[in-house]
Amino acid sequence: MSTRKPRGGAATPDEPTFRAGFVTFVGRPNVGKSTLTNALVGEKVAITSSKPQTTRRAIRGIVHRASGQLIVVDTPGMHRPRTLLGERLNAVVQDTLGDVDVIGFCVPANEPIGPGDRFINEQLDSFPRTRKIAIVTKTDAAGSTKVAEQLLAVSELREWDLVIPLSAVTGEQVDLLAEQVIALMPESPALYDDDAVTDESTTDRVAELIREAALEGVSDELPHSLAVTIDEMAERSPGGVLDIFANVFVERDSQKGIIIGHKGSRLTEVGTRARLEIEKLMGRRVYLKLHVKVAKEWQRDPKQLGKLGF
Repeated sequence: MSTRKPRGGAATPDEPTFRAGFVTFVGRPNVGKSTLTNALVGEKVAITSSKPQTTRRAIRGIVHRASGQLIVVDTPGMHRPRTLLGERLNAVVQDTLGDVDVIGFCVPANEPIGPGDRFINEQLDSFPRTRKIAIVTKTDAAGSTKVAEQLLAVSELREWDLVIPLSAVTGEQVDLLAEQVIALMPESPALYDDDAVTDESTTDRVAELIREAALEGVSDELPHSLAVTIDEMAERSPGGVLDIFANVFVERDSQKGIIIGHKGSRLTEVGTRARLEIEKLMGRRVYLKLHVKVAKEWQRDPKQLGKLGF
């Protein structure tokens, strides 16, 4: 966890108490943690996908409200690891849980609580001093009866500081969540400047947008094998087109063929999707060149994991 960055002074007796702190959302892969992070921040700081293990590191999004500031730490979904990468992703989650003020346990409204949810709930016992809340996500995908049943089931898992249903897609109760989580935070000046939305570097955000585009429409096995690195980002002239040269890594030659597609058709689609998102982020025209490379079994190779940023 990065060092906190206090800013400003304490509230005077005439001012309302300002609170600030860190919250992280945990849950099985694909329960909506990244979508919720983006909804709270008000813009995309974490990529989203229907594929599991989309999030691969702790990404911080900064939420600004009149009553306080939340630093939302979006983490990988907790799971039983099958590779060295999986072990490192779980380590990211564990490190984050030990360094936040509030943990939000996310369970989708449209799926029954299962062994994976109970496993994660048990892990929360290792952090007795951290406030814990339960969030029933994806209420837009379930009827009111289903939501009520899920709220009851979640409430039976433990004593929570807060239980709230919401939809990050429609925005229902997202603002309420922000205000109620801020109320659980310690009194503190703002930790980041008023215009900050994340502490992710631009290069990392661009690489993630490319990976998000590459995840679209691939089979269940391939997402785990995808990684992206940026070789170069340079503008042709001051304020001109931004040239970006990036690598998309897979683990096998057969996967390389899938990403490239017939006569390069799929890679062209990936590049177009990614470029449009990058242009939104950068606010300028972008030329994006992608190279697909094979790094055999990189998920299990410590040296290659290091080179790819894990």
